[in-house]
Amino acid sequence: MGTASHLIVIGGSWGGIQASLSILSALPSDYSIPIVLVLHRLRNTDGDLNSIFEKKLLLKAQEVEEKDNITKGYVFLAPSNYHVLIEKDYSFSLDVSELENYSRPSIDVTFTSAADVYGKNLIGILLSGASKDGSSGLKYIFEKGGTSVVQDPREAEVSTMPQSAIDIIPECTVLNLEGIKEFLFFLHDHRTA
Repeated sequence: MGTASHLIVIGGSWGGIQASLSILSALPSDYSIPIVLVLHRLRNTDGDLNSIFEKKLLLKAQEVEEKDNITKGYVFLAPSNYHVLIEKDYSFSLDVSELENYSRPSIDVTFTSAADVYGKNLIGILLSGASKDGSSGLKYIFEKGGTSVVQDPREAEVSTMPQSAIDIIPECTVLNLEGIKEFLFFLHDHRTA
């Protein structure tokens, strides 16, 4: 398994589970770019998010564990109550430091650490949510030369999160879920061509 030269990071909160399932269930099992998914969920509940994603996706769904290597063919889910950081060797580390934006896992924490490692080879996608978590991380991805994509707030179950990203990154790409799927297929086709 070679190192993952590109990465997709997706964040969401309220409405984000349904939105991410809609996008990710469309992708083939040999999808060419690894995906990290950070969804807010209730603290101290071991919600069975992993099994939901395992049942609905062709890709393998796996909850992040310390020192896991980032590899294609997987959707890596941020575990409840841990921040997920991306290391320079393309592995994960888990962190229990303070909540960020009232959240752990925090989308901003993962987006920012991924941008430091992947730079222009990072695609950040922010979905439906009721907080502002993810906005500054997505802006950081944009500033590092990566691609910033936001779910159209008019379509999002809760528009706060995508709208706050658009407010601070007017240049970001705004797409509905169908458009995000098409964009991800375009990336896959481009990488496997």
